[in-house]
Amino acid sequence: MSGPPRFQDTGEFHFVTFSCVRRAPLLRTPESRDEVLHILETVRKKWEWRIFAYVVMPEHVHLLVDEPERYDLANCLQVFKQMTSRRLKAPEAKHFWLTRYHDRNVANRKKRIDVINYIHSNPVKRGLVDRPENWKWSSYRAYMLGEVGIVKVETEWTQYEW
Repeated sequence: MSGPPRFQDTGEFHFVTFSCVRRAPLLRTPESRDEVLHILETVRKKWEWRIFAYVVMPEHVHLLVDEPERYDLANCLQVFKQMTSRRLKAPEAKHFWLTRYHDRNVANRKKRIDVINYIHSNPVKRGLVDRPENWKWSSYRAYMLGEVGIVKVETEWTQYEW
């Protein structure tokens, strides 16, 4: 299956979105969203991948990430999606995730801030919570409250040079 071109190996950040098959709410339970975060952290550590923002929604995931040091972004995402699919897919289901993912390069600080705000406001816009800090499955609390969550998030207050 072909799709839009990917611009990787640029050193830029990537705003990545991928969805559950048929946009079904396969991540509707807190336990399934927690599992996604645990797997994201496992892949982050193994592949030396920096994650700058994330949100896990009932039927999709948004990430703001860099390009991993040792491997390409597509491989990281493939491993992540395979691991989550193996753990969360119903036995009778053929697929868990849509095959492709949407990837947009984010080249400058203003655009990064816009993407982070978009990611963190997603649960509020969807009516899942009234305030972003009430959605446990995003990096918002790391940014605004300095909380350490399941996934290590690079913020302006960590060692990463923005």
